Amino acid sequence: MLNKILIVEDEPALRNLLKTCLVKEGYQVLEAKDGQEALDIFYEENISLVILDIMLPKLDGFEVLRTLRLESDVPVLILTARNTEYDELQGLRLGADDYITKPFSPKELVARVRAVLRRYSPKPGSEKIHIGKALLIDPACREVC
Repeated sequence: MLNKILIVEDEPALRNLLKTCLVKEGYQVLEAKDGQEALDIFYEENISLVILDIMLPKLDGFEVLRTLRLESDVPVLILTARNTEYDELQGLRLGADDYITKPFSPKELVARVRAVLRRYSPKPGSEKIHIGKALLIDPACREVC
């Protein structure tokens, strides 16, 4: 299955750079230019990872992250110009999986995306197996329901 990455960034040139780098690595990329559009796309698509700026129109990145964490454990990588310790700690406290400040290396960003997705990808054989309507096998828990 192709991983879908949602880039939430209000600067079109940076959004395009991120998209180019990630598509080149084989990821499917969706884009949002503000916090509200990000949530709309998130609820419509099966997103594997969110790259989230903090300073966004409509809803800021911290508010988007708070909302996502109410309903999802999707990995979130914050990519922002806000580089204070307070902002980084706030992002991590709210549930971000990683925090990168601008300027950044696109190669490092791709490496961090890979690392976060590797941690969140199901291990082979850990998927639940449905047999008919009445039987479910969960290898991770070693249970049959």
